Amino acid sequence: MRIIALICLVFSLAVTGCMGPTALHKSVLGYDETISLLEREMLLINIARVHRDVPTHYTVTSNIAATFDFRTNVGFLGKIFERASGGEGVNNYALNFGVSASENPTINIVPISGEAFSKRILAPMYENKFLFLVFQGAPLEMVMRLMVRGIEINNEDGSFQEFILNNPAKLEEYEEFRKRVIHLDWLNTKRQLFVGRIPFRESIRAKLESPLSADDLINALEKGYHWHQIGKDGEYELSKPTMGRVLISNYDPRMLSNKEREVLNTIIAPKPSNFVLVDIRPEFPGGDFSLFGSLKLRSFNEIIEFIGDGVERNPEFDVDPDPSTGIASHNPMSTLAIMIDESSSSNFYDVSFGGHDYSIKDTFWDYEAFKLLHHLFQMTVTDVTGVGIPITISK
Repeated sequence: MRIIALICLVFSLAVTGCMGPTALHKSVLGYDETISLLEREMLLINIARVHRDVPTHYTVTSNIAATFDFRTNVGFLGKIFERASGGEGVNNYALNFGVSASENPTINIVPISGEAFSKRILAPMYENKFLFLVFQGAPLEMVMRLMVRGIEINNEDGSFQEFILNNPAKLEEYEEFRKRVIHLDWLNTKRQLFVGRIPFRESIRAKLESPLSADDLINALEKGYHWHQIGKDGEYELSKPTMGRVLISNYDPRMLSNKEREVLNTIIAPKPSNFVLVDIRPEFPGGDFSLFGSLKLRSFNEIIEFIGDGVERNPEFDVDPDPSTGIASHNPMSTLAIMIDESSSSNFYDVSFGGHDYSIKDTFWDYEAFKLLHHLFQMTVTDVTGVGIPITISK
């Protein structure tokens, strides 16, 4: 009897041990897929809201806590009967074992509203996000068509000349914008475009009454500064390597003098951080279609409105490259094509809203553009601490 009971106990524990990791594995993957699906559908629904003139709204899942309870029950029952006449007894035995599992998840959903909505959804995106995506290998044309509101054309001294909107409702401006974007993307594919921060040495000069001591030199070096004696009359220069604002150019900015690089940074420095300096010079590759100005970046809400308006109200149209531009690598008509009530080969990118089905057009470009849009959303709402009042859902 002891052997039978021991076997049952071992069997029950083995069953519980196998079921625990399996249930945990399925639950973790299930939660991950559910949250991912919700985010994709939320982006598509907000595009549909813009298309139907309904205000956008965003929520973020800030926390998921799940408690798993695995239990094993083992019982052994026995009855012994003896005949009154002293004959052999009749023994009855019963085994009872069971395994149970329960899961109690708690999900916190945070609506993005108030000040957080202004900062993360309505405020323009910073140049560092643009630079990050380009460095990660995202197609430059795709990044610009999604993120850029327009191109500001400047004179050599940085003064304003004109502004070119990335808006199909402005036919001539939109066509000019697309030509500029195609040209920059072509230069990028030819490895003739430089995108990065302007490196220069920031310096000040001063006349000192006595030579610098060794401690002065060491303290300056520890803080990243460098003292340099200009002449013999006690004049010194204190300089520090500095990475300035983001620059897009058809030349390596390191070939310029420090003064020229400092002047470039001085031109873009007064502008808000959602401006990116562009300097395509005539004497370098692609200079036949030269440009000196800056890109003005959108907010995330403007990106959603641009896509939503493009469904029917202000659809994009085909634009041919400028004659000075080589063969374009992409140049699709729409930045992100949204279909209404049309069948799609993938059910990962469709949602119903207002009695209609919205889906992503079944092309590699559109899938990649939607992935980029999702990345931008993640970069916008990564920090959800202290955002609004969380909605807690317990199961």
